Amino acid sequence: MTDDSDARFQNFQTRWDLMRCMIDNNLTQYIGKLSEDCPARLKEAIEYSLLAPGKRLRPLLVMLAAQAVGGDAKTVVPAACAVEMIHCYSLIHDDLPAMDDDDLRRGRPTCHKKFDEATAILAGDALQAMAFQILALEVRPGACAALACGMLAAAAGPEMLVGGQMDDLLAEKNGGDAEMLKAIHKRKTGAMIEVSVQLGALIGSGSTQRLDSVRQYGESIGLAFQIVDDILDVESSSAAMGKKTGKDHGKGKLTYPGVFGLEVSRSRAKDLIDTATESVSGLGEAAQPLIDLARFVLDRSH
Repeated sequence: MTDDSDARFQNFQTRWDLMRCMIDNNLTQYIGKLSEDCPARLKEAIEYSLLAPGKRLRPLLVMLAAQAVGGDAKTVVPAACAVEMIHCYSLIHDDLPAMDDDDLRRGRPTCHKKFDEATAILAGDALQAMAFQILALEVRPGACAALACGMLAAAAGPEMLVGGQMDDLLAEKNGGDAEMLKAIHKRKTGAMIEVSVQLGALIGSGSTQRLDSVRQYGESIGLAFQIVDDILDVESSSAAMGKKTGKDHGKGKLTYPGVFGLEVSRSRAKDLIDTATESVSGLGEAAQPLIDLARFVLDRSH
């Protein structure tokens, strides 16, 4: 790494840390606004899961995309928090015994292990509702809020996130091919990453005109992120990842290394990151943080 690239990475890391702190502060405030009508145990489970240490990748993408199209990152913080709430709900439910049956998430016991299965389900349900409440009430103008709600609902719904999870579970029992693998990853992981940059561009610019400039970026890094995740499940450790590794093969899950091998998987991830960076290069210097983030997705160790 050259001195210039090293300095740029340090600047990017500082930007990430500041934005992550902003997101965490706002998430804390949203939890704090819950009235006494929210049962204490439910509130505790929401807080435990939502404020668990994490990269905050998806809310960061919302904010960086807003900046890339000339907007102010602060104006999209509600949308960034809403995306993180949907992501957190999906993790809580994915970890349940009826789904992926995981005991560890972000270096801590999963929600159903810390509390119980019923509380975990309700915490996930609550976070999903909170996300759309925030978008509907805090994004302006109202037409933009309505479009944002529709976009996030589509990304998290039966044709995307939820549908991808369903096919992922079915593939454990029935097997699948490369095309099914790509379809699962595009929906289960990629859809929420793609909608993150689209929401940032929409709300940050106040129009739909620049959504296409970031759509390809989001689609490409979304798939690359999951491919790298598949690779790390093979090569990394539970301590580094904050969750159990090596479980995908044992459960018969469709993964890129399992279908294509590690070498081809690494090559595919690199090609996708190259596509992502090229897709936003026309936005100029404002898109450099998105490019830096894409490189992080490829090189990450956890």
